[in-house]
Amino acid sequence: MGGLVQPHPWSRAEKEYIKSLGDVRQGNKAFSVRLALGALVIQERLNLSDEETVRQITENPYLQYFIGLPSFQDEAPFHPSSMTPFRKRLGRDIINRVNEWVAEEQNQDDPSDDDQDGTSCSAPENSKSDDQRDQQPNKGKLMLDATCAPADIAYPTDLRLLNKAREKLEGIIDTLHEPYRGQQRKPCTYREKARKAYLSVAKQRNPRKKTLRKAIRQQLNFVKRNLRHVETLAAQGRLKRLSKKQYRDLFVIQELYRQQLSMYKNKSHRIEDRIVSIHQPHVRPIVRGKSNASVEFGAKLSVSLGDGLAFLDVIQWDAYHEGSYLQESVEVYRRRYGVYPEAVLADQIYRTRENRQYCKKRGIRLSGRRPSKDREESSAQKQMEYQDALDRNTVEGKFGEGKRAYGLCLIRARFQQTSETVIALQFLVMNLEKILRYTFLPFFHLFVRRIFLSQRLELIS
Repeated sequence: MGGLVQPHPWSRAEKEYIKSLGDVRQGNKAFSVRLALGALVIQERLNLSDEETVRQITENPYLQYFIGLPSFQDEAPFHPSSMTPFRKRLGRDIINRVNEWVAEEQNQDDPSDDDQDGTSCSAPENSKSDDQRDQQPNKGKLMLDATCAPADIAYPTDLRLLNKAREKLEGIIDTLHEPYRGQQRKPCTYREKARKAYLSVAKQRNPRKKTLRKAIRQQLNFVKRNLRHVETLAAQGRLKRLSKKQYRDLFVIQELYRQQLSMYKNKSHRIEDRIVSIHQPHVRPIVRGKSNASVEFGAKLSVSLGDGLAFLDVIQWDAYHEGSYLQESVEVYRRRYGVYPEAVLADQIYRTRENRQYCKKRGIRLSGRRPSKDREESSAQKQMEYQDALDRNTVEGKFGEGKRAYGLCLIRARFQQTSETVIALQFLVMNLEKILRYTFLPFFHLFVRRIFLSQRLELIS
């Protein structure tokens, strides 16, 4: 796919991939990075599950060539369970480096310095010294924006979270008491009573606040009782019977109970590092202020766009001020292209005092409203602001492309590390698709032109 089929990015990625394998002299022979990364690219491009990805690769000779197999084979090249280790070993840092290398290969293959719109700027990072780069005029446009990649979780409510915590604690108590069945009395959890109390409120379409608060208090008491039972059983040394997942859930539930109890006492719905999912405790609520969803639950991303290629600059699970990363994105642009951008197109939230001073010192125009001195400048300024708004729609369109076609609207990975890998992969696939389109566009134009000429000759004859 585009620049990824070149041997150079594969060889550079192989070195980074080997570092994540540990001691390669032990265990079975590891799969190559071309197979691992190629399988992940295929999965994200076609929006497949792990099992369906392996099935498609087994049936398709073109996909087998893409992942580096020497010849077509009827057997699956790897088991579907290997997809998760691929996502863990190829973290977001390696994927982002591959994205940079693909863009670098694309810039070297492009003989022109400027696109038709003047936003392109290709210069190797190490081709000029620092003094020479400082003397170079600013070129290109850097577009910045932030979005949220929602995680695949149910909409969290306090009552639902407490009910889920209670059910998991009941399962933990059952596991701890299993060896002593018939010897000791099982701790009383009142699970039927608790379930009935939960459903009596959960089934109501619009329960009153007083009713909802009472139901939350009941579930808090049930969770408190179950935690006390687990603490008593743990004092007898029975926690060794818990699985790794149950042990992890126990720690998450303890923190969830502390947060819910604090919010209940303070009559608040906000708390620091609020847990909204027991299965994915790293997910945080991100206030976006959109009309369809004021709050989204997932990772917040800061993305920069240059030469039509998208780069993932920042990914965090806690809410942050995206304007604080403008200077970092500009410096990355300078390392990538060798010069500072001519203009930075971003929202008003990026126009902080520090960012304005930073851009002014380096001769960078920061888009947005500015005070004008006279009417003529105000008119020209409005025209420039309007054009900047039109140009900045490109990054908004890139978000729409990622969420409609590449799964950025719903991240189905369960762990924090694998979720970040999936998000980075989606931006890599979007860039590969763009490079592929522009690579074959001249051939398509030539093909259409020949058909048109042949038809004209037939008419003339």
